[in-house]
Amino acid sequence: MSPPSSSDKKQSAAARVLGSASAGICEIAVFHPVDTISKRLMSNHTKITSGAQLNSVIFRDHAKEAFGKRLFTLFPGLGYAACYKILQRVYKYGGQPFANEFLTKNFSDTYESYFGKKTGKALLSASAGSLIGIGEIVLLPLDVLKIKRQTNPESFKGRGFVKIIQDEGLGLYRGWGWTAARNAPGSFALFGGNAFAKEYIFGLSDYTSASWYQNFVASIFGASSSLIVSAPLDVIKTRIQNRNFENPESGFTILKNMAKNEGITSFFKGLTPKLLTTGPKLVFSFALAQTLIPAFDTLLK
Repeated sequence: MSPPSSSDKKQSAAARVLGSASAGICEIAVFHPVDTISKRLMSNHTKITSGAQLNSVIFRDHAKEAFGKRLFTLFPGLGYAACYKILQRVYKYGGQPFANEFLTKNFSDTYESYFGKKTGKALLSASAGSLIGIGEIVLLPLDVLKIKRQTNPESFKGRGFVKIIQDEGLGLYRGWGWTAARNAPGSFALFGGNAFAKEYIFGLSDYTSASWYQNFVASIFGASSSLIVSAPLDVIKTRIQNRNFENPESGFTILKNMAKNEGITSFFKGLTPKLLTTGPKLVFSFALAQTLIPAFDTLLK
């Protein structure tokens, strides 16, 4: 086997963990309210026709309160969100480089023979992202609890975290198949779009040498691609997870009912606000992680 075509600089594991965790902390501090709005819009089953109805969907029972008080209602599940987001970003942004190095070492010749050197390298990065995305389901319980706190707090009924874990057990992994089905193409598009931008727009041979501006632009391509590709499955996943614990519904049932009662466009509910809200959040954290990991690597040497 010939030497791998990738010339990306390898950072230490500590740098990858610290850089990714820092990005996750910054992301949750800035964007948690935005995430709550997006999840509530995706969980809404009716067509929004007025500003008053939009206000009701977003703020629920607090829709008529003063604006300042309404804003504080957008922070439910912050503890779950912080745990989930930091672990997710460490796993995803810190883990993808390891998967990429493994695939590059073992399959670079195959990718290059089929797709060429530049495209093959970008697709290796995308494939590594897809593998990492599938494995992300191990964090699913935290995601489920975060979404329920954001969209269906009644399902907790006064129970704490430990009590819910004891009561629900593996039920917290409900929707894992749909989550994996969403994450595989979504993460492929995220890391693939990012890699293609660095390869073909900026002509970088070492992706880790990208400047903040280059990471930011490349992250826009990756994040936009990921959100569009994963949108239909993300809506189904969210609806599976936000139902009451005692009243689950399968993904296929949700899919059938959505197509029958709400039409095909329902699978893209929340996409526009997601591109405008979750998009910047993902761009922010992805670009920040890609910038901080090499910076931490330099500091730790």
